[in-house]
Amino acid sequence: MKVLQTLSLYSAILSLAMLSVRPAAADEGMWTFDTFPAKIMYDHYGWAPDQSWLDHVRKSAVRLTGGCSASFVSSAGLIFTNHHCVASCLFDNSSAQADLLDNGFTAGRREDEKSCPGQQAEVVTAIADVTGTVQGAYRGMAGETLTRARDAAIAKIEADGCPDRKTTRCQVVTLFGGGQYKLYTYRIYSDVRLVWAPEDRAATFGGDPDNFNFPRYSLDASFLRAYEDGKPIRPSDHLTWTARAPKQDELTFVVGNPGATARLWTQSQFAFEREMRLPITVAILSELRGRLIAAMETSPEKQREGRDTLNGIENSLKVYIGRTKALNDPAFAERLAKGEADLRQRSADNVAIGDPWANVTGAVQAYRTVYLPYRFITPSSDLYGYARALVMAGKEKAKPNGERLPGYTDSALPLLEKQILDKRPLYPWLEKLQLSWSLSKAREYLGVDDADTQLLLGKESPEQLAERLVSQTRLSDPAYRRQLWEGGLQVIEASSDPLVQYALRLEPRQRALTRQVDEAYQGPLTVAGGKLAQARFAAYSDALYPDATFTLRISYGQVKGWTERGKSVPYATVMGGTFDRATGSAPFDLPAAFAAHRNAIDLAATYDFVTTNDIIGGNSGSPVVDRSGAVIGAAFDGNIHSLGGNYGYDPLLNRTVVVSTDAVQEALEKLYPAPALVAELKAR
Repeated sequence: MKVLQTLSLYSAILSLAMLSVRPAAADEGMWTFDTFPAKIMYDHYGWAPDQSWLDHVRKSAVRLTGGCSASFVSSAGLIFTNHHCVASCLFDNSSAQADLLDNGFTAGRREDEKSCPGQQAEVVTAIADVTGTVQGAYRGMAGETLTRARDAAIAKIEADGCPDRKTTRCQVVTLFGGGQYKLYTYRIYSDVRLVWAPEDRAATFGGDPDNFNFPRYSLDASFLRAYEDGKPIRPSDHLTWTARAPKQDELTFVVGNPGATARLWTQSQFAFEREMRLPITVAILSELRGRLIAAMETSPEKQREGRDTLNGIENSLKVYIGRTKALNDPAFAERLAKGEADLRQRSADNVAIGDPWANVTGAVQAYRTVYLPYRFITPSSDLYGYARALVMAGKEKAKPNGERLPGYTDSALPLLEKQILDKRPLYPWLEKLQLSWSLSKAREYLGVDDADTQLLLGKESPEQLAERLVSQTRLSDPAYRRQLWEGGLQVIEASSDPLVQYALRLEPRQRALTRQVDEAYQGPLTVAGGKLAQARFAAYSDALYPDATFTLRISYGQVKGWTERGKSVPYATVMGGTFDRATGSAPFDLPAAFAAHRNAIDLAATYDFVTTNDIIGGNSGSPVVDRSGAVIGAAFDGNIHSLGGNYGYDPLLNRTVVVSTDAVQEALEKLYPAPALVAELKAR
């Protein structure tokens, strides 16, 4: 329910059509497990994993619903991931008296492990092709009618595939812009608890200046545990923990859930991204960052309470700035244009596909006219997010499953219910800041006299409205949220809560705008995406990987540095480098445990390293696996060149940044001692 989840919606909305790029080069590709290119890899490296190897790492891989990846590393449900993937859990379990995010956390006993609100661990158990069923449901249709038919077919497939929604989740994933549909079945664990995390400065050393850069000196690692019926689970598979340094040029695999890429877009979609979405996003996020920093500087309490949100904003802002630079780079833009031109030329005689590029252009033009109201009609704040989810769920649950909007079908409701009802702290000042910011941006971009601005604000200013709604709502109380959730639409509509009534007021307009987008944009893109998929498969065969969709993928590569401005960048750093890089001032202030235990740790232990693996946001926490199937690190970042990886991959420059198990083992033994955890990781 974070503010940045609203921003991620805009990426998802634009992810349906295809960019005409050539088949993947060596090390490029976030491959689905049912289409791993074993022959391509073997031809390049002389070795490729067999099916049993792939099955083992797939069963060991974990998707965290907070937007990260992870892996099982013990037979008792122990999960290895990044520190920044558990920062919200640390934050939600903190108080002014016990700041777990700042100080770190170690559970001495399993009874001390702390629940992570809203978190769920998911493991893929099956992948099935349902393309024929879904495409058959909307064949010959157009616009909103098409999207409704498609969504109804998907809802039925998901409901039929996972009747036991307590332990399983079914998700139909759109690939190749509608060219393929796959049913992913997950074993889910809704009780996820925090086991170990270092102090915040150890993970965030270097802060925003070092983010998306290398060399790095970051202990961005943590451990969770999955429970069921109050007991640690026993996963069918788990990776072997191997605390060793990586070797130059050794093969590596990243197994995780990359969030969303746009490598399959057309030139008209890139133009929209470059001209509208990115400039607006960078501008408004920059203002939010400034507002938040100013508010945090007014008290130590706000410094603590706003830190998790600020970290997320700064990370996202750097991503969007990097994407902006990539799309404005002439050489990069030319490469993208040549890719589309190549596919157009190869498809010139393919009369069956028509001109899907023109159809995408028309859809994007239509989307431009509705984009601003569609984007700004939904305010941002966690409390408003609760209100909107309750209102939407109340209305959608009253309908048959096949008629509901995506996100509110039977398959989606258990996770939504957990996210709404789990207890977590909320801070009124932060809610008011986010809500007033989003409302002021709506007024700025839509105009004072716009009907949607008047609907959003009435006669109040953004600050007045945010103050009234946040001060008077009861939605911070999970018991009240449960009352509304279980009471259904009748109880929701009868509620006197001002934030619930505000969500009810906005809902008809939000729904109307969604219908417009479905009619003029989503529907046409689905048809065009299917045609472009046909063109790509005909031109390049089916040895192609689809855009990322926050579903399980595997990439292969090597431990390898790169050349930057004529200088070689080494592939790894050592823990002792932290002391050389420290300045005494944030964000390069030495972590307290490092200062206290300098003489105890192995200064030559490999800290962070880089590989040529192809990843994107969502891969955070992904295990980096060696040829034997052992985990040697967790991916936590990319270098600055990887920010253009949303649109394309450059094997010479794009790098994945990994925290080494060598460093994590040092931390577990000497910096933040966890003897029980060390023993568990050694167990076979």
